[in-house]
Amino acid sequence: MADDIVVLREFGNEVEAQFAATVLEANGVPARVVADTAGGALPSMALVFPVRLLVRALDAELARELLDTPADPPSEE
Repeated sequence: MADDIVVLREFGNEVEAQFAATVLEANGVPARVVADTAGGALPSMALVFPVRLLVRALDAELARELLDTPADPPSEE
């Protein structure tokens, strides 16, 4: 049960999904992007079969919080 995997979010393209996964990984949350786009040959398939962002169930709450919290704007010093 500790290793259960859940779909955290679905995206219309791999770029957005990879960006979200990078944010999670940078904050210590392992994430994986799964896409059924014929190995990238048919990216439009993501419209029918969304790109999925997967995380461990025990990390899901933290992952949602990380992705839902807006980034602080850069300070002007």
